[in-house]
Amino acid sequence: MLFEEVAFYYQKLEAVSSRLTMIDILAGMFGKAKRGEMRPLIYMTQGLLGPPFESLDLGIAEKFAQQAVAAATGFSKEEVVALSRKAGDIGSVAEELAGKTRLRRIRSEKHGISDVFGTMLKIAGTSGQGSQEAKIHLLVSLLSAASPLESRYIIRFALGKLRLGVGDATILEALSKNATGGREAKQALENAYNICGDLGKVGEILAESGVGGAAELKVSLFNPIRPALAERLPTAEEILEKMHGRCAVESKYDGLRAQVHMDRAKKKVEIFSRNLERLTPMLPDIAAAALSEINADKVIIEGEAIAYDEATGEFRPFQETIQRKRKHGIEEKSLSIPLHLFAFDLMYLDGEDYLNKPYHERRAGLESIIGKGGIILPSDRILAEKPGELEKYFEEQVGNGLEGIVAKGLDSPYVAGARKFSWIKLKRSYKGELSDTVDLVIIGYYLGRGQRAEFQFGGLLAAAYDEKKDVFESVTRIGTGFSEEQMKSFKRMLDKIKVSHKPARVDSVVVPDFWVEPTYIVEVRADEITRSPMHACGKDSSGIGYALRFPRIISDGVRKDKSAEDATTTKEIIEMFGQQRKIRVEDK
Repeated sequence: MLFEEVAFYYQKLEAVSSRLTMIDILAGMFGKAKRGEMRPLIYMTQGLLGPPFESLDLGIAEKFAQQAVAAATGFSKEEVVALSRKAGDIGSVAEELAGKTRLRRIRSEKHGISDVFGTMLKIAGTSGQGSQEAKIHLLVSLLSAASPLESRYIIRFALGKLRLGVGDATILEALSKNATGGREAKQALENAYNICGDLGKVGEILAESGVGGAAELKVSLFNPIRPALAERLPTAEEILEKMHGRCAVESKYDGLRAQVHMDRAKKKVEIFSRNLERLTPMLPDIAAAALSEINADKVIIEGEAIAYDEATGEFRPFQETIQRKRKHGIEEKSLSIPLHLFAFDLMYLDGEDYLNKPYHERRAGLESIIGKGGIILPSDRILAEKPGELEKYFEEQVGNGLEGIVAKGLDSPYVAGARKFSWIKLKRSYKGELSDTVDLVIIGYYLGRGQRAEFQFGGLLAAAYDEKKDVFESVTRIGTGFSEEQMKSFKRMLDKIKVSHKPARVDSVVVPDFWVEPTYIVEVRADEITRSPMHACGKDSSGIGYALRFPRIISDGVRKDKSAEDATTTKEIIEMFGQQRKIRVEDK
């Protein structure tokens, strides 16, 4: 498949404002891929060089990209820089200058998708003395033989700014449509993706072995499993009713979710985040403890890494734990902020897949393999069958500085990548207002006015995530609670992901001054959830949706441990509204 064909499809994707049209475009593109091309095509469409857990980085800074464009087109670097500042997008500058090149271009052979992807891999693998010059040379080699449109996407990809607005669920649906003509294969493909965390791998197996091949994909070490998610209910009575009268109740730790893979014979440990990013270099103490404290040859366990004060016996706030997620100063931070891993699930043990085993078997297996050492511990838990038992335990955990509890069905399997009532969280009591926080994704922002004019930032438009439709639905405008530093920070951050029109996966009645690609999560507290015609979240046939009243940002703003699809769901917003109304009626 020629890269100019891919660039043509990317151009069409950029222009659409309908998710269904986006699926059709992607399905058409996937249909053009030849054997061996599906994996790189999916990765590039995601804006990646591989699955998230491989942590491949091109390492191309904007100034080096500008230098490459200049070298490939014959324009001076100063001219390229000036045009980039004016356009705000060096990709469009590369496209423009490629059409006006001052150099003689000899294009004997056109780039294929594998050529472009392979060169990008070479760029990522280039390191050491003289590496920047070598990276620029490789990028120039691509640009020199590229069409103007290809140049746009080569540069954007190299800078990590492709931003086609395509989500994982949309790609899965497009793969299904390409393979079967409809949605019928989507669930099988999603199941495969949930246990391997690698969309490129799923697409490749589908292309080579069909839907049946994808359905046979098995759990394997060092391919992270997409984490199970919990529903929420407001009372102990409702939780126990949903659990049929008896359940396990575990502490809910406010830390970094960590999935630990260990192969003892190879002395290899890898740790992955809830977003399947590789955390191993950042958590050397947890990695070392896995080899010394887990009594198994090959294992995958899941837990929550949290800062813990040994002297006082207290859990440290999330803001301290998140400081361990860093690229520099790791040793110093591991000494000043030591972590414990509170393990709560067993997913794989010595060649056996544990996902479909009932919770009580997984928990027994987990406890049997955790040895002495004290860094890795089983999560605290009780078995409860009466509301009073659950409520007492909940209050104890909140009193210990934890978020609350998670109730788990004793016979339930581990449901990878899905939110089911086999796990139910209780974080705070609802007293007729929205006492719990919600995680919302930023979909737009406003210019500052009045006293905020100098910051050019006046607030955010934020959305909940509709899992079924794979769409971000506006739920609130946030205009208060920002410090001056936060306003500057949000402006800098959001300018980099600003787009010219509403993204295809966004549904919003409200129009901000600037749209952005759904990328960043913010933690928000509000007084209550109300019905409103102004927002798209949960909108019914009469056009009435749900909105937050008096929202404000809490903590430090952006949740760097979560991706856009980790936002509070539309379904959760509607359920929280119902819980809020129910408790008000009971209070009367």
